[in-house]
Amino acid sequence: MATTPLSARQIESLALGAWILGTGGGGSPYHGLLNLRRLYREGAQVRLMDPADLADDAAVAVVSTMGAPLVMQERVVDPGPMVESVRAMERYLGRPFDAVMAVEIGGSNALQPCQIGAVTGLPVVDGDAMGRAFPEAQMTSFAIHDLPMAPLTLVDVRDNAVIVARAASWKWMERLSRRACVEVGSIAATCKAPRTGREVKECGILYTVSKAIRLGETVQAAHRDPIRAVIDAEGGRRIFGGKIRDVDRRTTEGFLRGSATLDGLDGDRGRSLRLAFQNEFAVGWLDDRPVVTTPDLICVMDAVSGEAIGTETLRYGQRVAVIALPAAPVLLTPKGHRVPARQLAPGPAAGGRRHRAGRLPPAIARRHPA
Repeated sequence: MATTPLSARQIESLALGAWILGTGGGGSPYHGLLNLRRLYREGAQVRLMDPADLADDAAVAVVSTMGAPLVMQERVVDPGPMVESVRAMERYLGRPFDAVMAVEIGGSNALQPCQIGAVTGLPVVDGDAMGRAFPEAQMTSFAIHDLPMAPLTLVDVRDNAVIVARAASWKWMERLSRRACVEVGSIAATCKAPRTGREVKECGILYTVSKAIRLGETVQAAHRDPIRAVIDAEGGRRIFGGKIRDVDRRTTEGFLRGSATLDGLDGDRGRSLRLAFQNEFAVGWLDDRPVVTTPDLICVMDAVSGEAIGTETLRYGQRVAVIALPAAPVLLTPKGHRVPARQLAPGPAAGGRRHRAGRLPPAIARRHPA
C-alpha cells in the first residue's frame, strides 16, 4: 500500500487545522501534539494513506477518545491506551488491522490515529466519519449509511477494558459506551466498529486529514488576517466579532454542556451572540435570533492569532471571531440532518427550545446546498 510520510511540520499544521475543525470540541490537540513531537524525536513517523489505495477487504481500525473535553485537560491519554484499544479489537476479531483512521477529524481525535500509527507502524487513512467533531457515536457518516455499530472496545489509563459486543442501535451503542466511559472517569480510548476498505471508500468522509493540514498551513501563512484567510480558503462566513462576557458550563453524563455569551466589538458593537454547546458548539443566537446551527461548523477563533478556542478553554474577556464553515455534503442530506439534530437538546443553554439541525439559517443553507 502506497503511503506518504508526514513531516513534523505537517503534524504541527494538522493539530492547528484539526482544532478549528473541532468546532469547540474533540479535545485540545495540544497533548497529542506533545506526544507526537516526542515520538518524532525518537525516530517514529506517521505515514498517510490515500483511501483510494485501500483494498476492498482491508481491515481499518476507527479510533477516538471518548469523554468530556474539560476532563482531558487534567487526565492526559497517552498512546498506550490508544494502542491497547486497537489491540483489544484485533484479539476480539482474530485478525490484525491493515490501517487506522479517526472517527472525527476535529480536535485531539485527529491526532489519535497518528499516535497509534507512529507506535505501531499502521498507515493512517486520509479521512474520517464526521468531517468535523460531534459529541455522540451515532453522528457519523457510517451511521448515516446504516453500517453496523458493533463491536467497540474501550480502554482507560488504569488498564480497564470493556468490549461492547452488540447493540440494538447506534443510539444504544452511544448510551452503553458512554456509561462505561463515565464510570472510568469520563475519558477513555476507544476503537469503534471495524470497517472494510470498501466501506471507508464508499461511506467515509475522505481527504479530511489533508484538509486539516491545509487549513493549519493557511493560518500559519496568514500574517495579517488569519480569520479572513480561513473563511476565503474554506468558503465560510463570518458570524460575529466580540469578547466573551459570560461562560456557563458543566461536565455531566460524560459531556461538557453549557453556553457562552459574547458582546460585540467594532462592527458588531451593541449586539450580542449566545452560543450553546455540548462538547461542540451547536447553535448561535444573534440578539436572540438563531443564525447558525449544526451541521455547519461553528468555529470560535482567537481574533488575532486565528487559533481555535475550545468549549473547555473559553474565558471571560477573550477577544474572538465566530465563523461558520460548510459541513460535509453527507451531513446535508435529509438523513444527515436527523443524525446531529439530537445534539441540540432543550435546556437552559438553548432557552428550552429544540432546533433541528440544518434548518437554520436560510442564508447558510443557500451557501451550502445538499
